[in-house]
Amino acid sequence: MIKENEKQSIYLRVLGIVAILFGIMTLKSGGATLFIDGATRETSGNFVPFVVWSNFLMGFAYISAGVGIWFNKNWTKLLTIAIVSITVLTFFVFGVHIIMDGIFELKTVKVMTFRSLFWLFALILILRTKR
Repeated sequence: MIKENEKQSIYLRVLGIVAILFGIMTLKSGGATLFIDGATRETSGNFVPFVVWSNFLMGFAYISAGVGIWFNKNWTKLLTIAIVSITVLTFFVFGVHIIMDGIFELKTVKVMTFRSLFWLFALILILRTKR
């Protein structure tokens, strides 16, 4: 049987890998939208620049958090709290943008919902595990 500490360690390792991959994908898609005038930008439709910039910059934090989670670093909890806070704040401001009749894509609402829930789940998992 797997001990509780070993299970928690496995969950954190998987979370660390997923966070790193999430960060890489975020940098790739955000960077392509912001810096390359090509297919990614075209498929982005009516993207909201401050949301894309926020997500792009957070990609570096996602990778850092993933590494911290993998190596069980104490600072990971504070970084994850910052990620959740910035993501939710960006989502809130994006909501205000929508209410003020700003242009947007429905997929951005879905992506921001996913980002918020993923990092909230990550924070809960980090807080619940014995470190």
